[in-house]
Formats: sequence, structure tokens, C-alpha cells
Amino acid sequence: MLRVAVLISGGGSNLQSLIDYSRSNSDAGYEITSVIADRPAGGLEKAEKAGIPAHLLDRKKGMESLADDIHRLIYGQVDYIVLAGFLSILDSLFIEKWNKRIINIHPALLPDFGGRGMYGMNVHRAVLASGAKESGCTVHYVDNGIDTGEIINQMSLEIDQNWSAEQLQKEVLKLEHILLPQTLQLLCDRGSET
Repeated sequence: MLRVAVLISGGGSNLQSLIDYSRSNSDAGYEITSVIADRPAGGLEKAEKAGIPAHLLDRKKGMESLADDIHRLIYGQVDYIVLAGFLSILDSLFIEKWNKRIINIHPALLPDFGGRGMYGMNVHRAVLASGAKESGCTVHYVDNGIDTGEIINQMSLEIDQNWSAEQLQKEVLKLEHILLPQTLQLLCDRGSET
């Protein structure tokens, strides 16, 4: 069973989907061993309620310091790191140490609508403004770029042209709650085959 740390910055709905999946599937190949937030976040309460150790770190100390603090908390205790709405950028040395063991969920079909400034509602507004016919979400490995890592899995939906950015966000979030646990399970299954 793979041990997973989940990094969050917000309400933790994707964290909750990971918790629910792991606890309702006897063959789930992962266990969440810690939740780390870079700012006060509702997801910390979800972790505590589930009995998962939760940590609040100070992102204002800088990217390198934040990465060092995360590394100290999880070193030797975690196999994978899942970024689930984590808004801080991790430093390159940290990413290299955890190469191919950090995954992120992004609320669009990468490589489109990724990169600097493409988070939250900014993504959904950009998708709608482009006239795109579909959107969705992507789980990818984290590399030293922003949303540029190797794509692992995607899920898409057709856009209703009457949707607001808020409605698109809600619809994409439903997909995220399915895709993230499924993809983590896929990685666990691949790991058990090696």
C-alpha cells in the first residue's frame, strides 16, 4: 500500500474524494498519511475529521523554506505526493528529489489553459472566452515548469455554451473528484506490478 501526502490550499474537496475512495474501496492501493496546507484551509478540518495528521505551513517564508518544511514532514514516510488545489510553486530541488512521485490535478485539458496564472476561475474564464467546445481535467506529473509535466490521465466534458465560468467550474470539479482517485489507484496498481 502506497503512503500518500496530500498538499492543499483550499476547502479540500479533492482531498475528501481521495479519502472517500480509499475508505470505500477495499482494494484501494493507497493510504493518506498526512495533509499539508500552505495557508489556513478548510481541507485541514477534513483531514482532522478523518483522523489524518494535518499540518499548516507558512508559505510566506519562501519557496525553498516551504519545500524544506514539507520534506522534513514527509521524508521516509511517503511514497507519493498529491497536489490537490495546492497553489504554491515547489522549488526545483524538491521536485527533483521527488521525481515522478508528485502528481497534480489541473482543471482543464492540458496542455491548453495551463501555466502561470491559470488556476481557479481564471482557467474556466479562459476556456469559455476561447470558444472551446470541451473542457475537463488533467492529472499530470509535476516537473519544473507550471502545468508542463507528463500527462497521466484526463477526463473531458462537452461545454454547454450557456454555462457561466462558475457552472463550468462545478461541472469540471465533479470530474476531478472521479479522476484524481482513479489515477492515484492506477499509479498504485502500476507500482505493485514492478
